[in-house]
Amino acid sequence: MIQLKSDCLIFHTTDGEQVPCSAEWVTLELMGEGADLIDPEIVRHASAAVLHYFKHELQRPFVSVGEFALALEKVLRSFGLSVYADHQPAAPPNPAPQRVLESNLAELAGSAANEGFELLFFPQLRQELKRQLGQSPNLLRFNGLHGCVKQLAGAQRWNRRCQTLHDQIVEFLRSCWQTEPASQSCALVVR
Repeated sequence: MIQLKSDCLIFHTTDGEQVPCSAEWVTLELMGEGADLIDPEIVRHASAAVLHYFKHELQRPFVSVGEFALALEKVLRSFGLSVYADHQPAAPPNPAPQRVLESNLAELAGSAANEGFELLFFPQLRQELKRQLGQSPNLLRFNGLHGCVKQLAGAQRWNRRCQTLHDQIVEFLRSCWQTEPASQSCALVVR
């Protein structure tokens, strides 16, 4: 996974798995057949509100299904519906702290630009990915893709060459990340 869609969160299930899902889909699953009794627009707005709360206000890409259900219950009640979560969520046993590591692609491109542009950039990028994954993060974020591409392409404005290089970098990171064993417990975001 390179980047979650804007309407997705990573859900912790009761059996310890981490599953990326659309907030609206999880809302429909939690509501079951009761979702058919409610206006779909209300369901859409409720799931968007809960998604916004966790993702933007709390800045949490990871949420337990129980936490999501309780927040959804509060939102639906604010819309005037009588809903109740089936059970109180069990607190996760000693939740591990979320480790988010970041790398700056523009800085990597700067060091590569002095020594051979793309020829050195891609091996340095692979090395940086491995180095960061060695620290066991939950989320690995590569920032500065736009500036990195323009720097490597030597472009003042975005052009076709930039778009091609952009796609190559994202595909390269994706393929390198998928081959690493540590990628199973880590999400990758490139922006």
